[in-house]
Amino acid sequence: MDRHVPFDGLHNFRDLGGYATSDGRRTRPGLVYRADALSKLSEGTPDWDRFLALGIRTVVDLRHPWEADQRGRVPAHPSFGYHNISIEHRFYDQSAQAPDVAPGPYLAERYAEVAEDGTAEIRTALELIAASAAAGGPLVLHCAGGKDRTGQLSALVLLLLGVPEDTVVEDYSLTELAAPALLADWRARHGGRAPTWPWVGRAPGEVMRLFLAWQNERYGSVEGYVTKALGMDAAALSASLREHLLEPAPAEGPLGRDGGPDLEFRLAVPADAPALVRLRDRAALWQLARGIDQWRVGEKDEAHFRARMADGEVWLAHADGRLAGAWEIWWDDPAAWGPRPPEAGYLHRLMTAPHTAPRGTGARMLARAEARVAEHGRSLARLDCLAANSRLRAYYEAAGYTVVGEQAAKPHGLGSPYAVTLLEKRLSP
Repeated sequence: MDRHVPFDGLHNFRDLGGYATSDGRRTRPGLVYRADALSKLSEGTPDWDRFLALGIRTVVDLRHPWEADQRGRVPAHPSFGYHNISIEHRFYDQSAQAPDVAPGPYLAERYAEVAEDGTAEIRTALELIAASAAAGGPLVLHCAGGKDRTGQLSALVLLLLGVPEDTVVEDYSLTELAAPALLADWRARHGGRAPTWPWVGRAPGEVMRLFLAWQNERYGSVEGYVTKALGMDAAALSASLREHLLEPAPAEGPLGRDGGPDLEFRLAVPADAPALVRLRDRAALWQLARGIDQWRVGEKDEAHFRARMADGEVWLAHADGRLAGAWEIWWDDPAAWGPRPPEAGYLHRLMTAPHTAPRGTGARMLARAEARVAEHGRSLARLDCLAANSRLRAYYEAAGYTVVGEQAAKPHGLGSPYAVTLLEKRLSP
């Protein structure tokens, strides 16, 4: 699933469901959402109908009261309660920062201020979330962009549910997918001018990682923060949230039965390019949150995938009607392998949907790609992986690939070369 729930006017409305916890359970979908400003909703519009269809029972607006007064609030409706709880006490204008201000330390320091200034409000918000969860009613948290205040409180909830820090960082950084639209909104509100600070609307994972490091250093853990700063029973709160917001690992689906759900494979067509860009960007954020610095958001656009469809093949894998993964097949790859006779198919961008692809999707896509190469009369499947990514190299070696060399300076999409390990597998005739 794509965590961003599609709206016309909202850009960062996301479901916190579907994340695995460290004990193998999974957050329930459709119960806790995070969003940008719901004041963008208007009665009588398709967006309003979409919002009401989610069954939201509680709206928590984390903005300052003056923001709600100046920019409006979600329209009132008898189906949900509205709570304006400003967890931020010291307003700061990100857009006015100097261009050379690094986003990681700057925003992490602001989040630390919020964590210590807004303890009463954060406690109230957590009590609302716990009550909403116990009642089984969906809740949405929002601020202006759905990034900072919303991201901070969402991280707190996910950590109390037992979601690993890497995944919390990844969830925070998913705002990167909405950043261009959030920036466009900002410019529209300011007469078309650009903000002084180029990071407006952006959410690099480093910000959340630095904030969590501060929280752990100061309080020992998220439970320490809840106990010492908020004055709450962290164990009881965590137990309550886990009881109502977690489901057991499913017998089927993402953690499924042997082989998982059936996968359907088909060649991509040009109309699939936007979905491929989205899938790759999500995979890039997953990697970056885990310290794998190879893919970046936005470096492969729709034109790239359309070109690969024209020059080679791009394949999609669907499970239960949802995009589960994709890969490219090239018929030569001189940048990594140099000039070679037409003996191999070159596999690129084997990517699965983070958190939601059925177990074993990667292996099944790899096997299908190899079969396709063999169908073309090629005897070898070749691929490369980041030389520093020993885990991925081991994965391919376990799939029957052999390391045959390294390319010390493969050109990178952003212009900086990087080292890759070259692997190949001989295919059965």
